[in-house]
Amino acid sequence: MSEAGAASTATGRKAAGATWFGAWLARPLASFHLIVTIATLLTLLGLVMVLSASSVEAYAADGSAYSLFVQQAMFATVGAVLFYLALRVPLWRLRQLSFPMFALSVLALVLVLIPGIGSSVQGSRRWFMIGPLSIQPSEIVKVTLIVWGAHLLVARRALVGSRATYKDVMVPLVPAGLLVCLLVVLQPNLSTTIALGLILAALLWFGGLPVRLFVTISVSGLVAAGVLALSAGYRSNRMRAFFNPGDDPQGINYQARQALFSLADGGIWGRGLGQSRAKWSYLPNAHNDFIFAIIGEELGFLGCALVLGLFALFVYTGLRIASRSVDPFLRLLTATATTWITGQALINIGYVVGLLPVTGLQLPLVSAGGSSLAITLLMFGLIANAARHEPEAVVALHGGQDGRFSRLLRLPKPELYTAPRPRAAAKAAPQKKTQPAPRGDSAKGRRSGSGRPARRSVDSDSSRRAGNQPRGSRSWRSTRAWEPSYPTTHARDRGKPR
Repeated sequence: MSEAGAASTATGRKAAGATWFGAWLARPLASFHLIVTIATLLTLLGLVMVLSASSVEAYAADGSAYSLFVQQAMFATVGAVLFYLALRVPLWRLRQLSFPMFALSVLALVLVLIPGIGSSVQGSRRWFMIGPLSIQPSEIVKVTLIVWGAHLLVARRALVGSRATYKDVMVPLVPAGLLVCLLVVLQPNLSTTIALGLILAALLWFGGLPVRLFVTISVSGLVAAGVLALSAGYRSNRMRAFFNPGDDPQGINYQARQALFSLADGGIWGRGLGQSRAKWSYLPNAHNDFIFAIIGEELGFLGCALVLGLFALFVYTGLRIASRSVDPFLRLLTATATTWITGQALINIGYVVGLLPVTGLQLPLVSAGGSSLAITLLMFGLIANAARHEPEAVVALHGGQDGRFSRLLRLPKPELYTAPRPRAAAKAAPQKKTQPAPRGDSAKGRRSGSGRPARRSVDSDSSRRAGNQPRGSRSWRSTRAWEPSYPTTHARDRGKPR
């Protein structure tokens, strides 16, 4: 075969592969299957790496190399149950319970600060101890803030319409978010405060806050984070270690340097699963904050590329679901959750490779941490639920194309979102008493078939301009997310037949 023929054959195979992948992505439930696959792969990878990274430390502490792994597996089981429940919860019920759940999570943040109720570990009071399990309420408040914030912004914009002001977007969301951040700082827990700041910023950005005001708030948040980072001894040591990486290699820079040594030791192919040297008490928190370094050492550059590829695929899928959803609540929830999980992953990987100061944020679904694993799986379940509410997915599911997975789990069929009736742009002005019309006018009115004066159209100039404006030129972030309101979105809730 000639070179030209071989080249044409290779090009044809690539085109066929691209066509097959594009056809698979065009399937109605492709987003749902991608989310489930990503969550499963990251959770399984995390369990394997937690077992490998924690075996030495667990054996030294408890006499069993599987103690930390068993605890992580228990929380993975709890997270799987939460994932399933999130798939089954109706959207109207989720929105109905959003504020009570947020209020309970804030109450838990207050209770955990009380001695005798919250447990203190290494100077931080963050956990509730319930038997052998420890629950961290600051992880729960991440999900409740996302759900309640998305519901609040959509309901507020649906109530006031296009006349929404900055106050309508920021109040009471921003005060509530700042209160949560303050309670978490008092634990103290700066890393979770940064994650909550990411969530609040994503809600404001996708909620349509003007860019200038958003930049102002973001800069203020960065300044506050810098002040908090320098206010405590251990946090200021981390900042000094980041800006002076060559100072004190056996002290404040020890952990960061050992992480880089682990990554370098792995090379391209890695030393092999379970063959890490750093986990033998050379790298502190190898199974938790710095598990990405163990992945790089045992699985090499290819293992790190796999983790990055899975999170990149998650970003694509999450934004795909947000753009394809017609429900503004699901658009805002999915976009915010994608920003939070991806931002937390990038911060963790960034400080492991030395690009950011060490913050203590965990790698989602991979690092050891029961509460974080279970709550992140719950959030993935809500995103998967949103994927099942895409218009094409709803039509396919009602047409019997639910597949084996949905039939096995007996998942309920989602209802197609219908926008409520559009509201008038402005309220009608009160009618004024009119003087009796002259005979000529009254006769003209009788000839026209009505004795009433002609009414002015209810459409204002602004609404006519909005109607004449092409849809593509309108901002997705500021208008499209608020086109429908949600008080009664589903046919069953409005009393209409399906």
